[in-house]
Amino acid sequence: MATSPLVFDESALPVGMPEELAGPEEPALGPVSRQERIGALDVLRGFSLMGILIMNITDFAYGYTNYALPLSMLSPVFSGPHATANTVAWMLRWVLAEGKMRAMFSMLFGAGAVLLTERAERRGGGDRVADIFLRRNMWLVVIGMLHAFLIWNGDILFWYGITGLLFLYPMRHLKSKTLRRTAGWLLLVWVLAAGIGRSVGVYFTNKGGNDAIAKVHAGKTLTEKERKDIVEKVSQDKQWSRLRVDTEKDVADHKSYTKALGADAKDALQSEQAIQFAFPDVLIFMLLGMALYKNGFLTGEQPTKVYVWTAVIGYAISLPLGAAGAIIAWKNGFEIVKSTIWLFGPYDICRVSGALANAAVILLIVRAGALRWATKAVANVGQMALSNYLATSVICRFLFVWGPTHWYGYMTYYKVYYVMAGVWGFNLIFSAIWLRYFQFGPVEWAWRSLTYWHRQPMKLRAASADTVSA
Repeated sequence: MATSPLVFDESALPVGMPEELAGPEEPALGPVSRQERIGALDVLRGFSLMGILIMNITDFAYGYTNYALPLSMLSPVFSGPHATANTVAWMLRWVLAEGKMRAMFSMLFGAGAVLLTERAERRGGGDRVADIFLRRNMWLVVIGMLHAFLIWNGDILFWYGITGLLFLYPMRHLKSKTLRRTAGWLLLVWVLAAGIGRSVGVYFTNKGGNDAIAKVHAGKTLTEKERKDIVEKVSQDKQWSRLRVDTEKDVADHKSYTKALGADAKDALQSEQAIQFAFPDVLIFMLLGMALYKNGFLTGEQPTKVYVWTAVIGYAISLPLGAAGAIIAWKNGFEIVKSTIWLFGPYDICRVSGALANAAVILLIVRAGALRWATKAVANVGQMALSNYLATSVICRFLFVWGPTHWYGYMTYYKVYYVMAGVWGFNLIFSAIWLRYFQFGPVEWAWRSLTYWHRQPMKLRAASADTVSA
C-alpha cells in the first residue's frame, strides 16, 4: 500500500502510536492502522504547541497586561542595563511568533475535526459520529473550565470546545474552496473590526480625551460628554500601561496558590464570557485548517512549488510588516495610538501569512526527510499535545506563583525565555519517555475514556492486544 510522503517510516516514530490529532477514535469503528498515520500533523502540532509558549511565558511571568507589550513592569524593559537584550527578545517574539503559533494550532484543530469524522464515517459510524464528536468537545469544554479556574486563566481549550460544538461538525462536509472562502470573508470582517476598528477606536478615544484636557487647561467649562471623554481616555491609558500601584497589587495577589486563584477568577470568567465576541479569532483558522486538510496541503499532497511559494509569499508579508510595526512602536516609545495602528492594525494579516509560511517550511522539511531527530522529538510532543499543554501551565504556575521561587513580576524580561527553554526540554523528554511505554498521553487517555465511557487500553502491549482482538 502506498503511503503519503508525510508518513514517517517506522524507525522515526514512537512504536504503536496512532495519529490522535482529532482526539480519540472509537474502538468499535476500528483502530487506526500504522499505514493511516499522518505523522507530519504531529510535527506541526508539536511545533505550534511549543511555539505558543513563546507568547504565553510572559503571561505566566507578568500577567496578561504584559502579555503582548511589557509596559507595566516593576522594572522597565526598554531602558536600563538589560534594555538591549529585552528589546531584542521582545522584537523577535513579536515578529516571528506572535499570533502565528496559535493560528497554526487552531488550523490543526479544524483539520482534526475532519480527520476524526471522516475516519469514523468511513468505518460505518453513522449517527454515532455526531455523538462521539459532541461528547469529545463537551469534555474539552469541561477540561478548559477546570484549567482556567484552577490552574491558569489564559486557557484556550474552552474556546476550542465551544467553537467545535457550534461550527465544526455542521461544516465538516463543505468543500475546501467553500471553507477557504468562508474563512477569507470572516478574516476580512475580523481585520476590519479587530484591527482597523480597534485602531480607529483608540485614536478617537485618545483625541477626545486630549481635547477635553486641553480645554481644562485653558480654563473652559467641560460638557458632560467631554468629562466622559477624559474618563474613557484615562481608562484606556491604564489598560495600555498599568499604574505602578496596580502592578504592585497584582504581584502581591500572586504570592500563593489560593491568593492567585481568587485574583484570577474574575479574569477567567471574563475570558470565557468573551467567547461570544471573540470566537472568530479561532474559528477563522479552524475553517482554514479544515480546508487545507481537504485539499491535501496539510498532508503533503500538494506539489513542492506550492509549499515553496507559500513560504516565500507568507514571509514576504509577515516579516517586513511585523518588523516595521515593532520598530515604529519602539521608536515612538510605545505611544498608544501609533503603536496600536502599527502593531494591531495588520496583526491578523501577519498571523495568517506567517502561520501558513511556518507550516509550509515544516512540511518541506518533513517531505525531504531532513532533521529526523528533531521532527521525531517534536512529533512526540504533538502526540501528547493536551497533556503537554496542561503540564506547561502547572510547571509555569509553580515556578512563577505557587512554588517557593515566587518569580512572578520580578524576573528580568529576557530571562523568562530561559524558563521557556527549560519547559521545552521537559516537554521533549517527558513525551519521548512516556510514549515508549504508553499508547496515549495521560490526559489524552482520560479524554478518550470519558468520551466513550469506556476505559481505553493504555500500555502499548495492552493496546496491541486490544487491536488484535477487535
